[in-house]
Amino acid sequence: MKRFFTRLILVVISILIGFSYGYLVHRNQIFPYKHIKKAFLSNLYWKRMQWTIGVYEGTDPFNLSDPKGLENPVLSARDVSDVDAAFIADPFMVEDQGRYFMFFEVLNLNTNTGDIGYAVSEDGNEWSYEKIILDEEFHLSYPGIYKWDDQYYMIPESAADQSVRLYRATMFPQEWEYMGNLLSGSRFFDPTAFFHNNRWWMFTSSEGNGVLNLYYSDSLTSGWKAHPMNPLIENKPDMARPAGHVFAYENSLYRLAQDDYPSYGIQVYAFEITELSPNSYQEQSDSLIEIVTMSGKGWNSVGMHHVDLHNMGNKWFAIVDGLKRR
Repeated sequence: MKRFFTRLILVVISILIGFSYGYLVHRNQIFPYKHIKKAFLSNLYWKRMQWTIGVYEGTDPFNLSDPKGLENPVLSARDVSDVDAAFIADPFMVEDQGRYFMFFEVLNLNTNTGDIGYAVSEDGNEWSYEKIILDEEFHLSYPGIYKWDDQYYMIPESAADQSVRLYRATMFPQEWEYMGNLLSGSRFFDPTAFFHNNRWWMFTSSEGNGVLNLYYSDSLTSGWKAHPMNPLIENKPDMARPAGHVFAYENSLYRLAQDDYPSYGIQVYAFEITELSPNSYQEQSDSLIEIVTMSGKGWNSVGMHHVDLHNMGNKWFAIVDGLKRR
């Protein structure tokens, strides 16, 4: 009996020591916190969230599909060679001197934050990953690219920094410098800027994905003001959060939005903007125009939440992302 109680006491002490050390590991992030966290995220969470990047094309922006003879996805986390990547998403493309450059989020498993990487292509279909070009201490994603006054700028999502940050290319496409904050003091999700009627505009979402706000400025680089009708949308996660650049088609302007209800990143809708000024905003929100949606199988079986549209003259071309879960 005495031996039994001795063993019981040792077991209890061992359990208490284990719990105490585990608490210290979690609270102070001491060894082996990073290894445990990485193993958990890699094996139990991120590997179930496989975002990859594909290309679509069509005769117009409302009838997109896989190009003939091309197998999607065209780029995945396996192509990332300089960091341990869980997934890639939020692609934006630009053409420069006959070559195509794609910028996108790379979820870095070593830091559990998003970095911005890029890839190059000669034809828009076959892509070669290059490297990470932006790596901050906080999460980055959704790297919108804009050319203004013959210079390239990037506005990635930096909600974790409670800001909208502006970067300028010092040596396009691989070197960028931080220029300052366009907006500060809140968690701005998926900032989407566009130039229309001699003025810059920018949509952003907020926590919960059900709110849409609008800002405007005479300059891309400074002077941004909140629109007096903010929030434009409230409590509607199926149509608020931006999902790619605003695009023009047949003299109309369209806003892209994620459908995040009942789950995140199901599909992308387009809404026609019918009125846009510093004092007013209206859009056709009574009809949902589906741009892309989950396919039920393969690389985009359970979700699509981003579209970057380009009018190529004889066709419309889109860089998209898709989600499958294991």
